[in-house]
Amino acid sequence: MSQVTERFLNYVSFDTQSKEDAGKMPSTEKQWELAKCLKQELEEMGAERVRLSEYGYIYAEIPANVPAEQAEKIPSLGFIAHMDTAPALTGANVKPQFVKNYDGKDICLNQEKQIFMRLSEFPFLARYQGQDLITTDGTTLLGADDKAGVAEIMTAADYLLSHKEIPHGKICIAFTPDEEIGCGADKFDVSGFGAQFAYTVDGGELGEVEYENFNAASAVVTIHGCSMHTGDAKKGMVNSMLIGMEYQQMLPTFENPMYTEGYEGFFHLDHFQGDVETSVMKYLIRDHDMEKFEKKKEQMRQIAVFLNQKYGAGTVDIEIKDSYFNMKEKIKPHMHLIDRVRQLMKELDVEPVTLPIRGGTDGARLSYKGLPCPNLCTGGANYHGKYEFISIQAMEKMVELLVKLMTA
Repeated sequence: MSQVTERFLNYVSFDTQSKEDAGKMPSTEKQWELAKCLKQELEEMGAERVRLSEYGYIYAEIPANVPAEQAEKIPSLGFIAHMDTAPALTGANVKPQFVKNYDGKDICLNQEKQIFMRLSEFPFLARYQGQDLITTDGTTLLGADDKAGVAEIMTAADYLLSHKEIPHGKICIAFTPDEEIGCGADKFDVSGFGAQFAYTVDGGELGEVEYENFNAASAVVTIHGCSMHTGDAKKGMVNSMLIGMEYQQMLPTFENPMYTEGYEGFFHLDHFQGDVETSVMKYLIRDHDMEKFEKKKEQMRQIAVFLNQKYGAGTVDIEIKDSYFNMKEKIKPHMHLIDRVRQLMKELDVEPVTLPIRGGTDGARLSYKGLPCPNLCTGGANYHGKYEFISIQAMEKMVELLVKLMTA
């Protein structure tokens, strides 16, 4: 079994699911266990300045091993992945399954529960024929997002530290908590990290290299109604749930995740809880284009204004909070970061693919904090669900790519 596979299987045995609105960082105590494991492993392999911050971040360095005058000319390069897994599905008691020399047919994840990953639902599976896959047992996440990235960075770092004859500049490594709940960059120590440029290793299928992502905001719409006995409700009851439904119906029907792709933005109703008296609706607002993004936010505000005019002042409250922005503007002056990856991928017989990220990464926010940070693939797919899987060959190829980037 390859080193990167062994590491990956070890890391997914840790339950590191993050939690929304926990009011602390990391948001869950269980993330500390993997952080401590990584710290010890980095120290044992000989990395320097290994440290675990009070907020659960792991930092380490591999010092340049070339003459000082040469090292000064080589930009210090960082590699970042996140340790947590998504709240969407449990990451406890993960039971990885091996599909060796995949035959290109439907994959049975769980015979007892009759859970299958079917080609009819995931036609891109055909591209993986002949590869060795690691899947779930259909009851949990796998954790490839982003423990595959962690394993690949760790394996590349181990290789570099055990082959001191290979010349390289300063390499900086970081593993973050709480990325899945949008907080991975909150307490990131950019200046202490020590890199001039960095890559997050947090993407999908092999070949992906990304430098565009959504502009993102969240919105909380609170609707205040008036509850009373239904027998005496005429001209008195105000049903907050019905007004909430009306609010949703006033948003564009087809600007919804289920109808959008590529550069198309959306409004996503992510949570709706209510009764007659009070309803709360939580939205995600996304668009790659900043002008369209701002218009979407304003559209939501104007719907609130309209409904307040219709039902009375104070009926609808809306709070909108920006989450992160499209890193494209911060990466464009440093396109050598993308060009170099594409060149090295081709040398490794990997076809580079650049698509807009329909989400965000730690790198998007770090880019706005002064650390240009595009995103690289891990080789995984179907993240945030029971159909998540990863190719062993893709992980091994990513280790090769990272070593080349570190030594180029």
